[in-house]
Amino acid sequence: MNRYPVIIDCDPGVDDAIAILLAKQLPMLDVKAITAVAGNVGLEHTYPNSHKILHVAEWDVPVYAGAEKPIVGEKITAASIHGADGLGGMDVPGAVIKPAPEALAWDVIYEEAKKAEGELVLIAVGPLTNVAVALAKYSELPKLIKRIVIMGGGATYGNTTPAAEFNIFADPEAAEMVFQSGIPVYMVGLDVTMQCFLTPEEVEEVGALGSKQAKFFRDVLQNVLAFSLSLGLPGVALHDPAAVLYAVEPELFSGEEAGVHVECKGKITRGKTVTDLYSDAQFEKNAYVVTGVDRTAFVKRVKELMAQY
Repeated sequence: MNRYPVIIDCDPGVDDAIAILLAKQLPMLDVKAITAVAGNVGLEHTYPNSHKILHVAEWDVPVYAGAEKPIVGEKITAASIHGADGLGGMDVPGAVIKPAPEALAWDVIYEEAKKAEGELVLIAVGPLTNVAVALAKYSELPKLIKRIVIMGGGATYGNTTPAAEFNIFADPEAAEMVFQSGIPVYMVGLDVTMQCFLTPEEVEEVGALGSKQAKFFRDVLQNVLAFSLSLGLPGVALHDPAAVLYAVEPELFSGEEAGVHVECKGKITRGKTVTDLYSDAQFEKNAYVVTGVDRTAFVKRVKELMAQY
């Protein structure tokens, strides 16, 4: 089996937690580091949450801290959905929160990219601030990264505003830098992640697997599941896990090459990922936009991976 080096850049976050649990069970991923960024909640929570999730997963991966706020403007969070601590108040007994290393997220991205000699894959499932800072600091970085799989954006609609998805809205300037970097970008946005949902019954089926990880999976999702159901949705969307699974098993998904820009100046469209998928006018192609998934196969794969614990 050909494993490839990976950094997971994230803002845990309930669905980030599930994404890390699944990543641990995907042998193709040689995860070199987890880099934390402010997003769903502040960095003062996303950094320790990364350690907590790794403790649940029984996985030894170094964690590095990154950006505390976006490149421009004030930070926004999704604490109203993920809870003030980002994990819905879930207690993780025994977790050891290591002091943040001196090395910062963007420096680790660069150093690991150099070591990997062009084979590093970034899976970025939070605001793209850490990645953008790395690009700004290291001009040669685009030549050293094989691809970036992001959870963010949407070709047709938003969730934080009618136009913008949360991760992109949280730092549009950073996202535009990433899309225009020349690195192959694979956008796993709302068009597909809203299809990657688990019903309440399917969440319970995972919990019934019985491992501490499966029970954590079920319990950490409960608040977000309740919120989703209150909106009339059929279940809880696994946004970040969709990006992780796409990185390894793209055959479960469908999409097409597109040109993508991020609106950074619009008053009501700030953070919108503007694509040419449905337009006569075309941009230069700079991304692959994932738009579909075999939901039955996706749910089956999630259950299989959680059953391995």
